Amino acid sequence: MKFNPPAGYKHGQAPRIGVLLVQLGTPDEPTAPALRRYLAQFLSDPRVVEIPRLVWLPILHGIILNVRPAKSARKYASIWMNDGPDKGSPLRVYSEKQAKLLRGYLGDAGIDAEVALAMRYGNPSVESVLNSLLEKNVDRLLVVPMYPQYSATTTASVIDEVNRALFKVRNMPELRFVKHWHDNPAYIDALVASVRRHFEREGVPEKLVMSFHGVPKRTLLLGDPYHCECYKTARLVAERLGWPRDKLVVSFQSRFGKAEWLKPYTQETLVELAKSGTEHVAVMCPAFVSDCLETLEEINDEVRHEFLAAGGKRFDYIPCLNDSDPWIHALTGIVRSHMQGWGDGKADLAQLKTTASEAQRVGASNISEKAA
Repeated sequence: MKFNPPAGYKHGQAPRIGVLLVQLGTPDEPTAPALRRYLAQFLSDPRVVEIPRLVWLPILHGIILNVRPAKSARKYASIWMNDGPDKGSPLRVYSEKQAKLLRGYLGDAGIDAEVALAMRYGNPSVESVLNSLLEKNVDRLLVVPMYPQYSATTTASVIDEVNRALFKVRNMPELRFVKHWHDNPAYIDALVASVRRHFEREGVPEKLVMSFHGVPKRTLLLGDPYHCECYKTARLVAERLGWPRDKLVVSFQSRFGKAEWLKPYTQETLVELAKSGTEHVAVMCPAFVSDCLETLEEINDEVRHEFLAAGGKRFDYIPCLNDSDPWIHALTGIVRSHMQGWGDGKADLAQLKTTASEAQRVGASNISEKAA
């Protein structure tokens, strides 16, 4: 086993504070080969699929990766950003904007920090971004999995990957992880501001549907807090809005496989609403901070179509927080609260030098006293 320094490391560099934002990930392009690489990494994660490896891997490589990539590529192509200055996967475009804005907001607050973005699956990888930060002598690192509600399938997987990437590092940075912010007041305020803006512009719907990403039901039974945190987020948003409980619907989307997942399922819920006479709904996805395939294609396309086909008259999609000012302010506050005691790096370094000098002075004084 070799424990090496990062490629560009030099002794004498000033220590730095780093903030690493980690999103789920995205394929490099909307093509079947790119999707095959992406899905192979994503669906090989034992945090995501808990089926025993000997059973699951033959299914994954023998069936799924031969069938699903082409279908997924067509879906990604339908939401890929090709026009204007912002090009590529919406998830990556908005995530990069969030990282850039966060860096600026921290700077305005007097915090000199390296801010970087990595993808748990796909590029830029967690390992490559971590190496880049270590080359800049980041010795205090805050890792922010970009999931408001904690789940072992998402947040814990990021923690796994960061630790794996640092396994061979000789000079380990001090690490902190943000576990969740599902009930953070500023995050709730950002969601409420988004809903209010939409209502002012588009009118008030009969029902507000909050669709969260689904996970298998067994994760809840085994102790995963995700389900509870989703419902708490929904309750806090409704309370802050003053929204009646009978007009709020919580549901879960993005099922995969035949196992039972968290219910009620979003698509079935919207179809039932339409069939029961609800004509106008607004749908938001609070578990996602950036618009992506699951929000733009699944919700704003597939679920919209099913709702209207079942008799609904109007389907409004409320975009994710993306690069909105209230959300970046909230993210900045979350980051700063977890960096307490780290200061801006320079002040802390000066304090460390002062403390070391004082310790040496006291030590020398004690030696002199004992000699006397």
